[in-house]
Amino acid sequence: MRRSEREITDKNEFFEILSACQVVRAAFSDDEYPYVVPLSFGVSKEGERPVIFFHCANEGKKVELIEKNNRVCVEADVFDGYYGEGIKITTLYKSVIGFGKVYKCKGDERISGLKALMEHCGYYPEDETLKTCAAFEKVAIYKIVLDSISGKKNIHE
Repeated sequence: MRRSEREITDKNEFFEILSACQVVRAAFSDDEYPYVVPLSFGVSKEGERPVIFFHCANEGKKVELIEKNNRVCVEADVFDGYYGEGIKITTLYKSVIGFGKVYKCKGDERISGLKALMEHCGYYPEDETLKTCAAFEKVAIYKIVLDSISGKKNIHE
């Protein structure tokens, strides 16, 4: 990293940044070009690693690409405005990039994944509410387990 003073090394800070983001962007491998999509998501931890949950239809381009190659790159950022004046203006931000694999959730993990997603949106449902939701059986829940993550920030203190 060129600006090492901006590097994030604290694993808890990665989780905090992901928790503060409204959207993550995921890049899937396609034959000719990467396929990048914004995802509404939820986040939890497996050990010290952040795990990102998202939902989608049971079919479509994203599902086809996951089945073909489940490796993914994710990006998330928090924009905090600008600082400075004149020709000395800088962007204030925190961002993370992670690499990992996507897995389709099954059984109880579908509930915990959907619950993480809903809680991230500010809705705190009961497990039974999720199970009886009309769309529950029609939606696919996936998780991204991050194998590596890096981050960078420029904040004004």
